[in-house]
Amino acid sequence: MTSIAETPAAGNRRVGRNPARRSRRRWFAQVGWRHVVGVLAVAFSLFPILFVISAAFNPLGTLSSTELLPTGMSLENFTNLFDNTAFGHWFLNSLLLAGVASFASIFLSSLAAYAFSRMRFAGRRVGLLALLLIQMFPQFLAIVAIFLIFTTLTDLYPSIGFNTPWGLFLLYMGGALGANTWLMKGFFDTLPKELDESATMDGASHVQIFFRIMLPLVAPILAVTGLLAFIGSINEFIIANVFLTEPEAKTLAVGMYGLVAGERNNNFGMFAAGTLLTAIPTVLVFQLLQRYIVSGLTSGAVKG
Repeated sequence: MTSIAETPAAGNRRVGRNPARRSRRRWFAQVGWRHVVGVLAVAFSLFPILFVISAAFNPLGTLSSTELLPTGMSLENFTNLFDNTAFGHWFLNSLLLAGVASFASIFLSSLAAYAFSRMRFAGRRVGLLALLLIQMFPQFLAIVAIFLIFTTLTDLYPSIGFNTPWGLFLLYMGGALGANTWLMKGFFDTLPKELDESATMDGASHVQIFFRIMLPLVAPILAVTGLLAFIGSINEFIIANVFLTEPEAKTLAVGMYGLVAGERNNNFGMFAAGTLLTAIPTVLVFQLLQRYIVSGLTSGAVKG
């Protein structure tokens, strides 16, 4: 009798356990595997960051002695970076160049995009196609011709020639205007033309329409293009390495490459410390423009 009485209870426990197990399996098949993939992706992304942080605070400052989890903490790499190199000049040069180039790029590109989007003039279609075709070829393909031009330009106007941030600024401007103009033109095309017509009826000029009506509405795309231009300018290496040779005229990319070009093992600690300091301006710019970028994504989703 005892075994007969216990059998239903045991069966009930098995019946009660199986639905819970099936629900867990269903949850893992539908949602749980995404958490696993997300954790693996975050771990994969954090690995190089942790390695660089460990190398930056490693007292020995060499590549062979760097571990994922540092055994000691020291600021010696940061002090050596400022004392033994011209890192301060590199940092200021990069900030000046990236800031001015990105601001001028988005301003001129917005003017060109407004003209291509709202106005009809001779050569408009040819100009758009020319901008698109030029962007198909990387800028460094013309580096020989640019080098010859700047050789003559340096003799005539040394202030915008080799080893000057203003000469490199002109080069960056020429490479960024085309892509930014196309990006902004697509955003201008989404704005209703009734805004322009109503402002014109009220007596507004093209300049007033552009600055008072259009620019506030296209603030998200201005933030996106400004961020892309800033990151592209501060990380550019090939052209800057050709046109900047003096130590105090170099940018961060060129100067940091010089630390590991010859003695990678010995200077890796200073290189890691420099990369952490280099990331600060980009992170700050992204944080300042984040709300505009998010609003641009949401408004684009509603328009679509």
